[in-house]
Amino acid sequence: MMTDTQLQPDMPMAPKYGSLKVLTILTFIGSGIAILSGIYQYINAEKSLAAMEKLMNSPDFAKLPDFAKSFYSPEAMELMRKAATNKLPILVVTLIGAILCILGAIDMRKLKMQGYYMWLIGELFPVIATVILLGMASVTGWTTYFGYAFLLLFIILYTTQRKYLIY
Repeated sequence: MMTDTQLQPDMPMAPKYGSLKVLTILTFIGSGIAILSGIYQYINAEKSLAAMEKLMNSPDFAKLPDFAKSFYSPEAMELMRKAATNKLPILVVTLIGAILCILGAIDMRKLKMQGYYMWLIGELFPVIATVILLGMASVTGWTTYFGYAFLLLFIILYTTQRKYLIY
């Protein structure tokens, strides 16, 4: 007779407080932030564009340091215009990606391999869709590079935990 703490030899050992659970908790938090951020950006897209245009046309703009002016380039302005124009598709893409990540994390907590693939699609779909909607200008800048590095780190960490998942 087996106790609750024993598993059959052919079953993968579930990490009780291991990396997989920590990663899924971080995924829940990150997806929640993505949902809130997507809604905020949708609501404030025009306001952000207007504020950027106002600052660029202001006499105080010339007083800004050069590094600050680089954030207000014509390319940045065009990117902001495209983001305001495509605010609904961007919101939908953000919500779909976040929901897929949440559902994938839930499945991975149940040790289902399909959860890994669902999560991976949820992470990559918004990146690809954003490039399609906004162009290659959307993949420039330190914050974007930091985000992609973070995404790559999570892909590596989740991939190392695939050994616990069952098809």
